[in-house]
Amino acid sequence: MPFPTSDHCDGSRFFNPGARVEGRLLDLLRWRLTRRPKPWPKWVESVPPIPAGPPAEGEITATWINHSTFLLRTPQGNFLTDPVFSERVSPVSWLGPRRVHAPGVAFDALPPIAGVLLSHDHYDHCDLPTLRRLAAAHRPRIFAPLGHRALLAAAGVEGVIELDWWESHRPHPAFSVTLTPARHWCRRRPGDTNRRLWGGFYLRIGLKSIYFLGDSGYDATLFAGIGARLGAPDLALIPIGAYAPRWFMRRAHMNPAEAVRVHRDLGARLSLAMHWGCWSLTDEGRDDPPRGLAAALLAANVAPNDFGILAPGGTARVRAGDAGSLPQT
Repeated sequence: MPFPTSDHCDGSRFFNPGARVEGRLLDLLRWRLTRRPKPWPKWVESVPPIPAGPPAEGEITATWINHSTFLLRTPQGNFLTDPVFSERVSPVSWLGPRRVHAPGVAFDALPPIAGVLLSHDHYDHCDLPTLRRLAAAHRPRIFAPLGHRALLAAAGVEGVIELDWWESHRPHPAFSVTLTPARHWCRRRPGDTNRRLWGGFYLRIGLKSIYFLGDSGYDATLFAGIGARLGAPDLALIPIGAYAPRWFMRRAHMNPAEAVRVHRDLGARLSLAMHWGCWSLTDEGRDDPPRGLAAALLAANVAPNDFGILAPGGTARVRAGDAGSLPQT
């Protein structure tokens, strides 16, 4: 189907203004032939924290489930970001990257889910089996970039609200969702590269705001511009993993030092790390992203409590009038 032509769409395919982000086939082959991935554990046993209760009045909670999946509990309902509960992130269920830790919240333990924020179509973010389970059990609204409605409808998933960059949807006077630009790309199979848009989501919930970045490379002006246009978020969910080797990954994935720059560019009150630790997707080791984040925070003179890492099932709280809080360890 045709899409509106714009500075990021030619009518049929989407693109990043001023730069190519998707990797070329020769670059992919070079990486595959020369890569030296660090080993990952086969399984990481984790003791889930005591489940967080409903948020207090005037409070929002964010519970990290895995990778880019958070459970956001708000006065306007509960939301999931890029929900993936499957064993593998792959076109087939029997091959591809396998998870190394259990979801921090079991699917059957989820509270009622009012909405899903779906950032783009890559398999580690857009998991059709999980979306089908959510549709059957919760019937949530699914907020997604342009082009995703047909993909989800073919999988039997309805209730999709498509948005273009900077487009907003306001289902409630005290709640709005805005799709923001990101430096990334889309592809599910050969031939459909960038037939769907990608992006992040900026939520306004009463007097508070949450920015779910999705997946993106770093851009020196993009994130400062989002903060300037929409306001410094009370909570930012920022990727820190899947960045090595830099020559290949830097256009589409940021590293921990760049994630800290995003935190500062946005002026976020509290940031939480995501996009690491569950599936081995690139060449860095499982523990490299959190170590890199700790070093980057120290180098940038940013307090660790301002940009935290949660254990699977861990919950951070954002209250009116304070800087947000991480669980005590």
